Amino acid sequence: MLARRTPDLRMSRVTLKTLAKHLQLTAGTISATLNNSAAARAIPEHTKKRILEAAREHNYRPNYFARSLRLQRTYTIGVIVGQIGDPYGAVILNGIEEYLRDTEYFFLTVIHRHDKQVLQTYSQMLLTRGVEGFITVDTSIKDKPARPTVAIAGHKRMTDVTNILLDHKLAARLALTHLLSLGHREIAFLKGLPLSSDSATRWKAIRDVAKELGILIRPELTVQLTSDIPTPELGYPHAKELLARCQPFTALFAYNDISAIGAIQAFNEAGLRVPEDIAIVGFDDVPMAVFSIPSLTTIRQPLHEMGRIAAKTIIDRIEGTAEYTPEIIIEPELIVRLSTGLDVKEKSKK
Repeated sequence: MLARRTPDLRMSRVTLKTLAKHLQLTAGTISATLNNSAAARAIPEHTKKRILEAAREHNYRPNYFARSLRLQRTYTIGVIVGQIGDPYGAVILNGIEEYLRDTEYFFLTVIHRHDKQVLQTYSQMLLTRGVEGFITVDTSIKDKPARPTVAIAGHKRMTDVTNILLDHKLAARLALTHLLSLGHREIAFLKGLPLSSDSATRWKAIRDVAKELGILIRPELTVQLTSDIPTPELGYPHAKELLARCQPFTALFAYNDISAIGAIQAFNEAGLRVPEDIAIVGFDDVPMAVFSIPSLTTIRQPLHEMGRIAAKTIIDRIEGTAEYTPEIIIEPELIVRLSTGLDVKEKSKK
């Protein structure tokens, strides 16, 4: 009598059934273990270990389409971003990807560049592809979404949307108090692009805190960004515009880091030194901030962690493992580097 042989899994595509036959276990036991379902609690640990080792050894991959049809699930999240090439969005996307990498979910990304028609079209396309939830980044949501949504830098309260918000008032206080402590009173400002979802909220916080601290915000020392270029070129022409107005100032608080770095270039070309002549504070703490010359003092948003929080929150919502919360508040941090340098009083002594 011939001995019973198990199939050689190296010779064919490994399915759930062939893996079960190879291990001489039921397909249900294999599935419960690989999916870590509630039924897996009753499976002995040594059996689960055998299953996981065999799946790795034979490079088992589940049939995604069959599983989706069976469970009526896609395990897909739609990520909607204003820009994908800018440092702000890129760091957030890294956080989302890092968290989802350890789950059974993946994400599809669309970019709208603040075009309302494109945003509507792409949102509908994601829905037709079966996304189970949305994460939006720098995207103003006007209507109740068709799926649970987590909005990074979303500011309008809406059912089924969890807004991940930076405490902009604290951010403004950290930046302006720092400049005041260095003796700066004449402070210029680069305001955000109106279409950016943080712009209005951040500017209101700056105005409110400036009033509390007795700082006069002068219209002639305020310039609004007019493009969404994801490079330091964003701030360069606007810093030149400030200088052309011939209104003296000793410090600049920029809307974000890339506009601040562009401003440094403009000031250098005009023969002004940073920080000796003009101190600069940015916002976000993107990776290039530390490599700017001089290195950039900035308000840090934990962008990578915000991406991870968004990914965890949307999965919890989809799976029903956490209660809905309308807001998650993130605290900023002042990162002091060389672009704010010596205080004004010290400079006057030299």
